[in-house]
Amino acid sequence: MQNNRTVIFTDLDGSLLNHGDYSFLEALPMLEKIKKEHIDLIFTTSKTKKECELLQEKMGIEAPFIVENGACIYYYDNDSSELLGRAHEEIISFIDKYKARFGIRAFKDSSIEDIAYATGFSYQQAKLAKQRLFSEPFLIEDEGNIEVLKTIAEHEGFKILKGGRFYHCVGAGQDKGIAVKRALKRYEGYRSIALGDNFNDIAMLESVDIPILIPRFEGDYIPLDLPNLIKAPYKGSLGWNEALKQVL
Repeated sequence: MQNNRTVIFTDLDGSLLNHGDYSFLEALPMLEKIKKEHIDLIFTTSKTKKECELLQEKMGIEAPFIVENGACIYYYDNDSSELLGRAHEEIISFIDKYKARFGIRAFKDSSIEDIAYATGFSYQQAKLAKQRLFSEPFLIEDEGNIEVLKTIAEHEGFKILKGGRFYHCVGAGQDKGIAVKRALKRYEGYRSIALGDNFNDIAMLESVDIPILIPRFEGDYIPLDLPNLIKAPYKGSLGWNEALKQVL
């Protein structure tokens, strides 16, 4: 557990990591400051447990992390976890039920090579991204039908979230905001900060003291009006770095 009375929750793709090349080089100054001041930096992402562990190793971070759009919180200090989502088997059963009707192409039906091509991941990154435990990313043939699918999902105990590249099917009882509020119970009295760039980050941004909105890859901001909202001046890791510099 950290000593500094600040905790930071961060989205990864399009925020701490650049949209195109997944680089975090431009965020290194603030990453070093965060580590030096013993601030917990909590990944709050659609990525899997394996992906988060690899990124933590690369960045030299030891902190809890939240995976698959709020499905599970992994606590670093005592190797425990808190499940908020539904099992992957239930998620893909729902996807299979409606994939023909809606023209859904899910990760599970894609080769590792196809996922690498669609995301810009390396083969190894794509392999880790496919190892879902609580959610399923997918594309839909006609995005005009997504609201109908969302309604059906809600009736059956699921939720459809919009990420940077894909839609994500998750359990109805989870989102990044719910997970952040659960994690904050371990940080009573701490100042909380969150950084994100897309619609699936809204619940997370609504749950903290200082929300930071990063421009999307296209350069625009999602529509969001929150007290104390800070808009990062640049997209990706540079915007992440500059906005945190302003706050910290």
